[in-house]
Amino acid sequence: MDVLSFKRGLRDGVPIGLGYFAVSFTFGMMAVSGGLSTAQAVLISLTNLTSAGQFAGLDIIAAGGSYWEMALTQLIINLRYCLMSFSLAQKLQRNVPWGHRFFVAFGVTDEIFGVSASQEGRVSPFYNYGAMCVAVPGWSLGTLAGGISGNLLPAFVVSALSVAIYGMFLAVIIPPAKKNKAVLGVVAGAMGVSSLFAAVPVLKRVSSGFVIIITTVLVAGIAAYFCPVEEKEESTHES
Repeated sequence: MDVLSFKRGLRDGVPIGLGYFAVSFTFGMMAVSGGLSTAQAVLISLTNLTSAGQFAGLDIIAAGGSYWEMALTQLIINLRYCLMSFSLAQKLQRNVPWGHRFFVAFGVTDEIFGVSASQEGRVSPFYNYGAMCVAVPGWSLGTLAGGISGNLLPAFVVSALSVAIYGMFLAVIIPPAKKNKAVLGVVAGAMGVSSLFAAVPVLKRVSSGFVIIITTVLVAGIAAYFCPVEEKEESTHES
């Protein structure tokens, strides 16, 4: 066990867990008000770890949608995690067994991927385990608290909680963007492409899940072509 990497993951996972608690609190409230029990809402959060997918799935459940609708919606919304997993698989230490890779893949979220990708050199799976040990309970406990609280909080507090995760994600990407011009270019490029999908009438019809995938592939591909990472530079950090 890589204790140092695990502790570093725990430390970096604290702000993620706090942000997840705020967002999943809203999910728990919405799930219970939509007819699910608190236990069902917590089970969903414990086994899914996807905010957009869970909120979309909750709408389908409330509307009495079919399993096919649920499967297709989750596939589109969460397909970006496949891209993140492909990237993270290259970032992990080369000798990591498949079992560890599968467990790491379970905990891939936008924020955990962000902190893992920002690490210098190769990443130990125990770094991800450390982050997951804070993030997963934060997400599940937030759902539990929201489910128990019901609709006790005023609307403006719920609205504030729902945007907390975006501030947390900015805290993840801004520090490496300040240090690396390539990262800054990727962030700016992603913002530009996303703005096009939000402003151009024809592009507005594309679902949010596909927008994320298209933006990721396009911007990351351009960055990889013009700013490739030298393999020998990564190998110096391997353990």
